[in-house]
Amino acid sequence: MNLQRKLEILADAAKYDASCASSGTELRDSRDGKGLGSTAPGMGICHSYAPDGRCISLLKVLLTNACNYDCLYCVNRASSNVPRARFTIDEVVRLTIDFYRRNYIEGLFLSSGIIRSADYTMEQVVAVARKLREEHRFRGYIHLKTIPDANDALITEAGKYADRLSINIEMPEEDSLAKLAPEKDARAIRRTMGRLRLKLDEAKEARKADATARVRAPRFAPAGQTTQMIVGADAASDQTILSTSANLYGSYRLKRVYYSAFSPIPDASRALPLSAPPLMREHRLYQADWLMRFYGFDISEIVDATNPMLPLDIDPKLAWALRHRDRFPLDINRASREELLRVPGFGTKAVDRILSARRYTSIRAADLSRLHVPRNKALPFIVLADHRQSPKALESMTLAEQLKPKAVQLGFGF
Repeated sequence: MNLQRKLEILADAAKYDASCASSGTELRDSRDGKGLGSTAPGMGICHSYAPDGRCISLLKVLLTNACNYDCLYCVNRASSNVPRARFTIDEVVRLTIDFYRRNYIEGLFLSSGIIRSADYTMEQVVAVARKLREEHRFRGYIHLKTIPDANDALITEAGKYADRLSINIEMPEEDSLAKLAPEKDARAIRRTMGRLRLKLDEAKEARKADATARVRAPRFAPAGQTTQMIVGADAASDQTILSTSANLYGSYRLKRVYYSAFSPIPDASRALPLSAPPLMREHRLYQADWLMRFYGFDISEIVDATNPMLPLDIDPKLAWALRHRDRFPLDINRASREELLRVPGFGTKAVDRILSARRYTSIRAADLSRLHVPRNKALPFIVLADHRQSPKALESMTLAEQLKPKAVQLGFGF
């Protein structure tokens, strides 16, 4: 099989893994003459976006789509009738270097099906990163998928060469994983996450001491670890999914939990749903995740046993505000940062701009556009120097309909 055909198969096979956004690593640049590649913003084919909005281009492939495991939700499962291919280590290295030199990419996202054993697969993945770094002095971004229960020495070596490591938890509940992916062990996945966290913590402490030490602290995955959950392949509610995410963030200090809407696959098992969940559900989970991580919301404020699913027609912050109208309207010239973060339409940057601006002047309605705040969404919930919302308007039962995005009112999922 020629290299182009392998690339077609193995790039397509990798498309279901969403956890490849690159962010948070150290800045490196080849212009200092010490190597090839860069983690600084650049031009190329867009594959993902960093949290600050930068477009990141990655060569995203599997080393092989052959796999010993028969996970029912995976198109690359052992029993799946799909074309199989496998790159050699040198082929992945050559593709990465060639694509970088053509300005197509800024880095590599490499995963693999399980071949022979966890250790053998991890050895092959690490060998690609080692060759790029040591033989070709590649300084671009590298994200490696970690194989659960691979040898500890291999995990350490992976962190030496990779900017980010990830291991997918796959399902929000252990029972679902046991049913849909019987060869995978939820406890083994958690053990590996725990080992990664321990090594990341050790590297962080070593960097703190590095300022006074003569020997530079060993490098270990400076962009941290991430994971991914499949949404809609089982009956787990949004409350269950977000509870699992909250536990993962707290236990393993993950940089991100990615949510990937289940996509029906050929020759699917009867244990799987016949259709994909709405993509809007995936989007709402990301919004709720953001509220927990950056806006001070507890999971019980977003979903609970009475309302275990996020509404699809409005975002979770607006849904919370409509359930707690007694906390509004809020005087934005006096409210605390924590209170402002709960106003619909106020992002973290907008709140920082408001706090900065009100030191010098009272904020008026005309100032909202200059502060990049969506007026129509925010005005019902705030008091300004020249604006006060009527209590009747805030209490109106039609307020939710008025604030819904027009596309949602028309039936589109945007």
